[in-house]
Order: sequence, then C-alpha cells, then structure tokens
Amino acid sequence: RVATALAQTLNCLEPVKGDVFKTDACGHCAACSRIGRGMHPDVLVVEPDDTGSIKIEQVREVVDRAQYRPFEGHRRVVIVDEADAMGFPAQSALLKTLEEPPSASVFVLVSSTADSLLSTVLSRCYRLRFGPLAVEEIVKMLMSDHGRTEPEARALAVDADGSLGRALAADTVAVAEARSDSQKLLVEIARTSNPGKKLQAIKTCTGIWKQKKWLPGEQRNRLSVRLRILSSLLRDLGVLSAGADLQILANTDLSAELGQLVGAYDHDRSTRAFGIVDRALSALERNASPKIVADWLVLRI
Repeated sequence: RVATALAQTLNCLEPVKGDVFKTDACGHCAACSRIGRGMHPDVLVVEPDDTGSIKIEQVREVVDRAQYRPFEGHRRVVIVDEADAMGFPAQSALLKTLEEPPSASVFVLVSSTADSLLSTVLSRCYRLRFGPLAVEEIVKMLMSDHGRTEPEARALAVDADGSLGRALAADTVAVAEARSDSQKLLVEIARTSNPGKKLQAIKTCTGIWKQKKWLPGEQRNRLSVRLRILSSLLRDLGVLSAGADLQILANTDLSAELGQLVGAYDHDRSTRAFGIVDRALSALERNASPKIVADWLVLRI
C-alpha cells in the first residue's frame, strides 16, 4: 500500500498539501485511480509467479523498460513485491540498476524478510521499517477515510493484526459477525462447566460444522478470524479484571458487556485462556483439523 501511495504521489495530476510531506496524492485524479487499480503504464509491479519465485527474466524485463522515459507520468515506478522471492541471479541482475537508476525511474522493493536479500542489494537501498499499527490508529483511519461505523471499524481493526491493508481487504459483515460470535462464545462458556454444553457452544458460535460444502481451508479461515477476535476480547477482560485504564481496551464499544463477564474471567483465567487461544491459532497454522482445535480450545478455556 505504501509503494502504491508513493507511485500515486509521484504521478498525481492534482497534488495536494500533505500532512507529513510537502505534497501528497489527491487519490481521485485519473492517474491516482489507474495506479490504484493497477492499470497505469508507468507503474510496473513484479510479483512471484505460480512457482512462488521471481525469475531473472522478470527482473530483466522491468530493468529494460525502466531505461526509457515514462509514457505519460512524471516518474516510472517499479514495485518488486515480495522481493525476497528473487533468487540470487535475479537479485544480481538488479544490482547495477539500483546503483545507478535511470533519472526518471524509482525502484521500490517490498519484503517482510529483507535480511534474506543479498547484502549488495540492501546496501543500495534506503530501508524503511514498518511495525503493526495500534487498533485505535486503524479504527480512526477506517472511520475518517473509509466511512466505516465504529463497531465495523473496531471489528476489522481487531482482526487486522496491525495491518490497515488487511482491514480494508476484509469482509466487513463477516468480521462483524465473527466478533459477535466470539462474544457469544465467551458468554456461553461462562454460564456452564458442562463439557457437552461447551462443545455445543463452540459449534453454535463458530458454525464450522453447519456448511458441509466448506473445504477444510474455509473452515480454518473462519475459525482463525474468530480466534483472533476472541484473543482480543480475552485481552480486554484481563485489562478490566486488573482495573487498568479503559482507554487501552481494543473493544472499547463493548466495555459494558465485557464488564459483566469479569466475574467469570478473572485475571488468571483470562490470561490462561489468552495463551490457549494463541496455541490454537498456531495449531491451525500447522494445518491441524479446525474441528479438533475448536473442541480442544473450548474444553480448556
């Protein structure tokens, strides 16, 4: 998203005064719109192919195109997404261009594991490090810039794991439903110590047993969303049980409802349950059965 925003700023037809920089992209002119849709001829994106790697031929092609003047924009921007997917030959093919880039071209390498790139590549780049955004920051942006209501924004922000892009890409209705399901699950578990009723609660609140047509991957994704939100609710219960400042709650709009659960989820239980949810998410990432993970989770909380 930042690389795309940079490309828009460099090629915007109606630049505006920025909050941080002298100028910023307007976001709505023809150039900004086309760049946002991936349709601008002067913004080239290099991504891994079906094999999961970026081949030397792909790099050579964009290097060659970058030598020419832009077709219609102010600058040609080459975005190499998942740059760590380049093999050493592909990275080496990029070295000379990174050292002496054409005056009208800008190269942006995006990577979550930049240290896996060749040191000679890293030494020729300015490095910008990004950390996860706070829930409140994502909520504010979703409400002010993208028209989400506060409950929608909070549901998306809690599930986004610090990524605005992930929040924007998520299905608002599905995530809001997941937060409601997770809240209901905590209520149902608080009401009973009966294992059978707990198992029924997880079935009802996750719904992964209802749709037989769902593939294991779809079940896993559905459960993962609910567990991530459940983790944030348990974290908030720990905050409430400790009597900490309510302003640090992730789900501030649910503070009253969560306050009613503090008696059932004291600090020790909420902390233990938080760890259990984290272990369940790790199991899902290792392709454990969603149904087995769900049953194990609800019996341990």
